[in-house]
This record gives sequence, structure tokens and C-alpha cells, in this order.
Amino acid sequence: MQWNDIKTSLYNLDYIASEELAMSIHLAINLERPLLLEGEAGIGKTALAIALSKLHKTNLIRLQCYEGLDSASTIYEWNYQKQLLSIRLNENKNDNKLKIDEHIFSKEFLLERPLLRALTQKKTPVLLIDEIDRADEEFEAYLLEILSEYQVSIPEYGTIQAVTKPIVIITSNNTRDLSDALRRRCIYNYLYYPKKELELEILQKKLPDIDFQLSTQIVNFVQNLRLQDLEKKPGIAETLDWAAAISGLGLKDLSENYKILHSTLVCLLKTEADKAVISPETLQKIAKI
Repeated sequence: MQWNDIKTSLYNLDYIASEELAMSIHLAINLERPLLLEGEAGIGKTALAIALSKLHKTNLIRLQCYEGLDSASTIYEWNYQKQLLSIRLNENKNDNKLKIDEHIFSKEFLLERPLLRALTQKKTPVLLIDEIDRADEEFEAYLLEILSEYQVSIPEYGTIQAVTKPIVIITSNNTRDLSDALRRRCIYNYLYYPKKELELEILQKKLPDIDFQLSTQIVNFVQNLRLQDLEKKPGIAETLDWAAAISGLGLKDLSENYKILHSTLVCLLKTEADKAVISPETLQKIAKI
């Protein structure tokens, strides 16, 4: 599939990608490299992985990163309770210890976590490693080892080679610097807040029942809101939530009822400090720009 076909196919799945992003996806898939997506929260990084899984009609396997992530949570662990039960059932049998060890450390007792599960799929899956910047640097090194060889070594079991190489999407909200080694391994793309025309296109695609004039007002307002001194600027996801809320309340124009409009900002503003910045007076000014 060519890069322009990817752009069209994603559009048909309600995901609007720029030409640069479509090319990045094309190169990542063809070069069998992970695609590293950086950018603010709520601008479509995770949604892209979901759309790609639909495009390829395959499984989406998600690993949500957090501080202290370890191999038991990401790769594999043994089903200790099942192993213990098996040992007890075989206590009175004449099987030697070596045979019992081989049995309890077989695939039957292996619990696959996201990274290992992605390597054992018969059909190429989409592996989403979400918010890798939340994980420790040690995990990055461990991840690179797996993605460079597409295999996992389990001391008690042996080496498991990938049945198919997954399409890997790695996302980061840019809360810490990622290692140079990880960046070198990946195809890279930074997702910015969309320009006005693109955000309007996304809104119309996702919520086609909203009047064009109201959609334009909503996008203009959010674009201007991002220019304010906010801790957490609203992303595309917040724009869509706010648009749905306004439409659900029956508003036909943003200037129709500023009091109700201000109360809906809970969809856009995610901290108490940001709510304090956007007073009713400030809201009216932004809405009229």
C-alpha cells in the first residue's frame, strides 16, 4: 500500500492524517521499523494505532506504560498457582524431577503479556506502546533488545521467535527525553495541534450533523483558547467532546448563551488553574475574536 493510499484509507476510517504522517506510516511498515509519535496528549496518537488495526483488519495489542514497568507486566510470567497445582498432582507419580520441570515450564503454564503476545500472533498485529515517556529508561533498553531481534528469551523455556513482525506504534507525550538509541531505531513524527482548516475537517468528519457555521465557531474558539496561558491546552479529543456537548445542549451559536457556554468549558479545561484563567469575560472575548 502506497503512502497516499494509506492517507485515503485512514480518512475512510475517520482518521485524517497529514501527508507527512502518511509517509511516516508507509516507511515504518515497509522498513519494519517502529513509528515513534510525539506530541501533546489528545491529538490522535493512540487513535492512529486503533485506525491502523482497523485498516489492516488485525488485532490491536496495547501496552500502557507507567513508572516501574517490568518484564512480568510487559513480556511474560509463569502461572505459579497452576504450576504448584501440577506439582502436587504429580507428587505420587514416578516421574523424575527433570520431567516434571519440563512440564511445568512448558507453554501450557506461560502467561503472555503484551510484548510476547504481539510476537506470537499468526497475523501481523498492531502493537501500541503507549506513553513510553512514563516508563523508566531501563525499560527503553529492554524494549530495544526485543524490537531489534523480534524475539524473547525465556531462561526456563528457550527463545521465542516472532511468528510475524508486528506494526509497532510508540507514543510519547514528551514529558521526558527519550534515549538516542530508541530514536535511532524508529521512524519519527511529531504531531502538532492541527491548523484551523484541518481541525474543522476533523470535526465535520467526526460529527457531520453539526451545522457548518457552528463547527467553524467551535474550531475558532478552541484555536484561540490554545493561545491563552494554559497548563493543559485542549487537544482534538477535547474539541470533539466540547462540540458534542454544545450540540447536545441545542446551542446553534456560541454567542447564544454565554453562561451555559462557560459551564461547558469543563470539556476543554482540565485543571483548576486553567478554569480560573478563562473567566466569563475572557470567554466572551475569545468567542468574538
